[in-house]
Amino acid sequence: MDINSILEPGMLVRHPEEPEWGIGQVQSNIGGRITVNFREQGKVVIDGTRVILSIVPYENH
Repeated sequence: MDINSILEPGMLVRHPEEPEWGIGQVQSNIGGRITVNFREQGKVVIDGTRVILSIVPYENH
């Protein structure tokens, strides 16, 4: 299952290769391009075909 395909605005995620970015909030997910606003990095557009983001359960942020 493609986890990125279920990401919706407001969901919390982490970038598996950039842990220093901290937790990010999904802003949009359009055509596999996922815009995420990370605490420590700011807004980043991620190619969902190259990076599988990790969902952060709400109680763990």
